[in-house]
Amino acid sequence: MKIYFAASIRGGRDDVDVYRQLIDHLNLNNQVLTEHIGDYSLSVAGQNQLDDDYICNRDMSWLAECDLVVAETSNPSLGVGYELASAERLHKPVIILHNAKRSQLSAMIAGTQYFDHIFNYSNIAEAFQILDRELPSI
Repeated sequence: MKIYFAASIRGGRDDVDVYRQLIDHLNLNNQVLTEHIGDYSLSVAGQNQLDDDYICNRDMSWLAECDLVVAETSNPSLGVGYELASAERLHKPVIILHNAKRSQLSAMIAGTQYFDHIFNYSNIAEAFQILDRELPSI
């Protein structure tokens, strides 16, 4: 299965270790198209060697190609919100992982009926359990 992993880049990189672990776990039996999200060298400046048009077009192409979107939403991000809205428009299945100890999930995400696979977790082991339980049903 091709997975589009969405998480904060320019909105903040405090959770990059979580992103890396989630991506590695997803890659065990799937193909994560957006592995760069878990790159420790990627800063809040993003992929500044690439222009914004290129990044947007590339990411929208990956969204169209993917079978599933997995979004980690604990660090609020305009880009992730846009990606989730795009996933809805493209009728892609979505799993949202959110650490409620870190932040409150946006009402625009929590209140959208399309997003019916929203899961709170408190540690990485719990996030892995959620993914392992939910992925086979997608």
